[in-house]
Amino acid sequence: MEKKELVCIGCPMGCPVTVTMEGNEITDITGNTCPRGRTYAEKEVTNPTRIVTSTVRVAGGDRPFISVKTKEDIPKEKIFDCMQEINGITVKAPVKIGDVVLENAAGTGVPVIATKAAAVV
Repeated sequence: MEKKELVCIGCPMGCPVTVTMEGNEITDITGNTCPRGRTYAEKEVTNPTRIVTSTVRVAGGDRPFISVKTKEDIPKEKIFDCMQEINGITVKAPVKIGDVVLENAAGTGVPVIATKAAAVV
């Protein structure tokens, strides 16, 4: 039996959650005060994912960088590959919020989208 101690990031409460496992099977989850805690704990010990946020360069825009994020969460082990791809991007102004700046982040099938706009100067 293995116990994994987590701090839930499903809501602002930050509950300490304990997941008890037998091999790869979850046998118990305790400490969560809302259903999101249980969902987070199950996912975190079986298939951890994250939304990646960063910035990309803008060419010809009213700002040198815009903020971006993955549209959905991606596998945790793909974060560094995703960041490497994002760091190589320069977008041309104009850019609108929601524009796709990278179609397939690190081979995950998840696009990276703009979360800030940039106008042409």
